[in-house]
Amino acid sequence: MTPLEHAPILLLALAVDAVVGDPAWLYRRVPHPIVWFGWLVGVLDRSLNHACHPAAFRLTMGLWALALVVAIAGLAGWLLLLVLLAVDGRPILEALVASVFLAQNSLYRHVAAVTQGFAEGGVEVARGAVSLIVGRDPASLDSAGVCRGAIESLAENFSDGVVAPAFFYLLGGLPGLLVYKALNTADSMIGHKTSRYHEFGWAAARLDDVANFIPARLSGLLIALGAASLGGASPFAAWQVMCRDARHHRSFNAGWPEAAMAGALGLRLAGPRSYGGAVVEDAWMGDGRADARPEDVTRALSLYGRASLLAFVSVAALVFF
Repeated sequence: MTPLEHAPILLLALAVDAVVGDPAWLYRRVPHPIVWFGWLVGVLDRSLNHACHPAAFRLTMGLWALALVVAIAGLAGWLLLLVLLAVDGRPILEALVASVFLAQNSLYRHVAAVTQGFAEGGVEVARGAVSLIVGRDPASLDSAGVCRGAIESLAENFSDGVVAPAFFYLLGGLPGLLVYKALNTADSMIGHKTSRYHEFGWAAARLDDVANFIPARLSGLLIALGAASLGGASPFAAWQVMCRDARHHRSFNAGWPEAAMAGALGLRLAGPRSYGGAVVEDAWMGDGRADARPEDVTRALSLYGRASLLAFVSVAALVFF
């Protein structure tokens, strides 16, 4: 099937995810499919990644581990597609399956929980909420740091959790979608620049950079365009800051949506952060306030909703025009 043939199914999948999201009652009973990818990556990490092995050997093992994870994901997607092709109502069922691997609704709820935490219990409760969506040390974050972390996670995961999965579903259907999600899961688990994963996770980190090259830039563009309909936001500043600052981010791709969000809302995002007790130096994105506030998180959620709607409209254009 071609991207134009995948587009109607993706449109339905985006709508289902936006309205329903991940049903809590279901995933209390069965693991989310991403959990299985994580389990496999964890098994391979524990089995193949040992500090006593030479660096070149660990790099090779990491490459083979990633190849196995991606191959299993692609095979699972292909077999699932074969099953769906044999049943009535395949497009609807395929859309329901694809919606499982999109994160519009769940991302919104996780970030909104940070603002709710501020309202219900102040910065301590908000720290607990933000710890579920960022990797940095929550105890090291003041109120502004919690808010910046929530906004940065919202921007980055708009790319990783919404735009990129949609992009790869358009290109490769269910096999392409599952391969991307498996790769992204591997990168989130082992693609770190630490002594343990510098070699073993090298392949996952580099391939994830390649896979997200186009989606990250599309995400930044959608955020900039979405700012045009949000009062007090600036699409021109979003574009300017993105073009100027994104390439200075420590992540090859995350800087594009983060810089666009920073410019649109008149904030400064990224900058130095603490992970595992170690301060990681990073460039600032934007020229605005670094002291982000809960109301800025609310505005970021509004902008995220507009960017997600633009993504939906873009897919609809493929279907109807």
